[in-house]
Amino acid sequence: MVYSESLKKNKDFQIVYQKGTSQANRHLVMYVLENQHKENRLGISVSKKVGNSVVRHRITRLIRESYRLNEECFLSPVTGLDIVVVARPLSKGITFWEMQDSLLHLAKKHHILKGFHRDR
Repeated sequence: MVYSESLKKNKDFQIVYQKGTSQANRHLVMYVLENQHKENRLGISVSKKVGNSVVRHRITRLIRESYRLNEECFLSPVTGLDIVVVARPLSKGITFWEMQDSLLHLAKKHHILKGFHRDR
C-alpha cells in the first residue's frame, strides 16, 4: 500500500488553489489538481478564524485521520492528485464521524472516490 505525502510548501498550495477545481460543503472546502508525482499528496489548511491552536490542531488531526482511513478509496490517476482541504469555521465542534462524512462527500463531488467503507 502506498501512503500519501503531505503538501508543505506555500508554492504547492498556491498552485492547487489557482489551477485546481474546488467543491465545498458546510464544514470543508476541497481543492483537487492532478500532479506529476506517482502518489496523492494531502494539504490541510485551518485558519485562525476557526479557533485557537488547540481547536485548529484537533481539526487537522480529524481531517488527516479521516483521509488516512479511507486513503485506498481515493482514486489515483497515473499521475496522482494534490488535494488541499480547507476547514471552515463551522467545523469547530465537529465529531470525527461528521468530519469523515464531510470529507467523503467532497471526494464524491470531485469524482475521486472509487468506493468507501465506514467503520461504525
